[in-house]
Amino acid sequence: MANNYRNGTSNRSSLAKTDRPLSVNSNSKPAVKSKSFPASGPRKSSPASLGSAAVAKDYAGVPGRVRVAVRLRTRNAEEMVADADFGDCVELLPELKRLKLRKNNWDAETYEFDEVLTEFASQKRVYQAVAKPVVESVLDGYNGTVMAYGQTGTGKTYTLGPLGEEDPATRGIMVRAMEDILAGVSLDTDSVTVSYLQLYMETIQDLLDPTNDNISIAEDPKTGDVSLPGATLVEIRDQHSFVELLKLGEAHRFAANTKLNTESSRSHAILMVHVKRSVEGRDVAHSGEIGNNSHMVKTLKPPIVRKAKLVVVDLAGSERIDKSGSEGHTLEEAKSINLSLSALGKCINSLAEGSAYVPVRDSKLTRLLRDSFGGTARTSLVITIGPSPRHRGETASTILFGQRAMKVENMLKLKEEFDYKSLARRLDIQLDKLIAEHERQQKAFENEIERITIEAQNQISETERNYADALEKERLKYQKDYMESIKKLEERWKINQQKQGSDRIMVRSEDDCSDVASNAKGSMASIVGELTEVKKLLLKETQLRKAAEEEVNNLKIQVAQWKRSEASGNTEIFKLRQMLEDEAHQKKKLEEEIALLQSQLLQISFEADETRRRLDRGESGKIPGGLDSLTQVRQPQLKDAGNGEKASIAKLFEQVGLQKILSLLEAEDADVQIHAVKVVANLAAEESNQEKIVEAGGLTSLLMLLGSSEDETIHRVAAGAIANLAMNETNQELIMTQGGIGLLSTTAANAEDPQTLRMVAGAIANLCGNDKLQLKLRGEGGIKALLGMVRCGHPDVLAQVARGIANFAKCESRASTQGTKTGRSLLIDDGALPWIVQNSNNEASPIRRHIELALCHLAQHEVNAKDMISGGALWELVRISRDCSREDIRTLAHRTLTSSPAFQAEMRRLRIDY
Repeated sequence: MANNYRNGTSNRSSLAKTDRPLSVNSNSKPAVKSKSFPASGPRKSSPASLGSAAVAKDYAGVPGRVRVAVRLRTRNAEEMVADADFGDCVELLPELKRLKLRKNNWDAETYEFDEVLTEFASQKRVYQAVAKPVVESVLDGYNGTVMAYGQTGTGKTYTLGPLGEEDPATRGIMVRAMEDILAGVSLDTDSVTVSYLQLYMETIQDLLDPTNDNISIAEDPKTGDVSLPGATLVEIRDQHSFVELLKLGEAHRFAANTKLNTESSRSHAILMVHVKRSVEGRDVAHSGEIGNNSHMVKTLKPPIVRKAKLVVVDLAGSERIDKSGSEGHTLEEAKSINLSLSALGKCINSLAEGSAYVPVRDSKLTRLLRDSFGGTARTSLVITIGPSPRHRGETASTILFGQRAMKVENMLKLKEEFDYKSLARRLDIQLDKLIAEHERQQKAFENEIERITIEAQNQISETERNYADALEKERLKYQKDYMESIKKLEERWKINQQKQGSDRIMVRSEDDCSDVASNAKGSMASIVGELTEVKKLLLKETQLRKAAEEEVNNLKIQVAQWKRSEASGNTEIFKLRQMLEDEAHQKKKLEEEIALLQSQLLQISFEADETRRRLDRGESGKIPGGLDSLTQVRQPQLKDAGNGEKASIAKLFEQVGLQKILSLLEAEDADVQIHAVKVVANLAAEESNQEKIVEAGGLTSLLMLLGSSEDETIHRVAAGAIANLAMNETNQELIMTQGGIGLLSTTAANAEDPQTLRMVAGAIANLCGNDKLQLKLRGEGGIKALLGMVRCGHPDVLAQVARGIANFAKCESRASTQGTKTGRSLLIDDGALPWIVQNSNNEASPIRRHIELALCHLAQHEVNAKDMISGGALWELVRISRDCSREDIRTLAHRTLTSSPAFQAEMRRLRIDY
């Protein structure tokens, strides 16, 4: 049959006729007695267990488990006629969250689900039971997936897709989910973007841009997240625009007419909603004080942004060719649909059974849903079934798919990160405000200095003028008084001269001698009196001159004081200008420090994540034969990549200083501690920095942090830094002396994160490679800590455990050969042999290679032969000697088997041709 493009209104109406619940089957028969099954099978319940809710509680207690709801469709018009004489093949018990699938009239199987939705369940009830918890998790920062699975024509598209334009009550999960998302975000600070795609014939096509019909899948090497970089991404601002996008996408989706459904979806529709939210209440307050250190710490703390993704998947219906009547191109479409659904079923089976290998790359559908099953997303699955007994096989298959999906557990992860761009914008705004405020203050200060200077100059000029005027007045006054005094003296002198001439003429008269004598006496007395008066005038003039000189001195003193005041003012002006220059220099220094700290924060976080990513990838690299350094965990390419980091590490040493970095390990702020320990871990990755870190007390600080902190990230990064430092033999002894093995063992016992366990196992594995620490390491529980970490089951953790056991076995072998050790292996004493034998042929190459080497080292000493034979290790040694990919290990196994009498005797007894 030819394919048709799905078109808005008419297709929705036809879909509603096919999938929408209409009425209750009046011919349904009462439930019959159910048959009990073993506990290891699907989640079925016997009659005796129907009254117990223990199983439901057990599954509900797992936060990351996939939640599965079942929805029953009513009989359609065709089934009403064809199955009129038969009862429904299913019976729902919604109050018990159970479903009965009838085999015949007397036998039925009971299954339990998280939700059981009858044919009467409204679209709102379905949304609240299936999708609303997932949408709330997305708003909280977790990825979420809502998926519909079932036979074609059972109501998957009706459950997810109706727009509800004619009847709002029929709105599907997609529309209702977007309503809750838009209600839960603030469009001023948050963003919501949408992509709408279809997977058709193993090609990913853009439903919003039909010309974009072959989109590739990209995986983030750091986080493993799957993305579609070529898909159209549309920002949503309101519900109306979202509904219009859904109409556009539905018009381009492939559909065809089959016997089971007149409007059967021929592709898997995938709606991706990306939600970016700023976390409220955690933004730091601004302050205008430049010199406040606490202000600097708070300002540099970036805001938190949560980026989550909601994926809504409308799977194409599974169908049997003989029932759907597909032929031609429709038959090819059906094959492609069934293959992708089969690949999805295989992945869920592997995850439900706890298999180490999950075939996620068998189909593009499984690659797109990698995060939904076994990943970090909260997943909710709704399986849709029909009541017709003619399709009992498809209904049973759908139910079993849902039962297996309920066993899948995801590791929920908060998608939270620092918003450095927002921090940079905020710092730029704050810096602009500080610069403007500083310019205003500087301008006001300069204006005040200019005013003070002008006033001082005016006062000095006024004083100088007053002094000059007063001095000139005093000089003129004294000059006038002096001239008047001289003139008076001259007049008196002339008068005296005249009197003396007349007196001489009178002396000639002899008769008047007596009178002359008396006149002479009187004249002398007058002269003496005048001289006395002159002396008084001279004395007065001298006193006046002294007073004038004192006044002049006082004026000089005042002028000197004004000059000193002016000099003091100039000094103050100079100091203030110096302060302005210092403030400008300090501002520039602070700006440079802000920019430096921003770049360092970005660089340090990037380098820490980059190093962790390289360590995550490094397990597949070639491992040297020594097996006693952490470099075996890295790929050889890390040497080249490390050259690019040396410059930034050297720059970090110069600008910040190691002591300052180490002091941040004791900070109260957890974010500061995390950044500091990441920097120390990156520095410890360089061999040239390790000695400096240990001498500065960095190893002691890391061990104390490992014991005191409860933060999982700090445990992981600190253990990684200790693992790097443990590559040095001297550092290994320091770690053991300071109780490091006990702290690492405690961390391993309490940790659940695989990456933390991998770092701890790597550190202990390095310590296992030291011949001098064998007994002490085993005595403090190092071997048991390694074996305890195998509970995780993660391949990276198991590879580090295997490396540690291989290092320990090699050191024991060397000590036994040198004669310093006797007796059987401590590994065998601690019960490691069964795990070694069990994993000697592990699918993961790093695990298998280390275990093979450990077995060869244990088998080199005859005292271990009996335990290895009884434990089944002999068969593995024979296999290693024949099939091992590494020639050196194969040769070592062959030499060990041929040189051991005990192994030779056992092989002869078992008739192993060797």
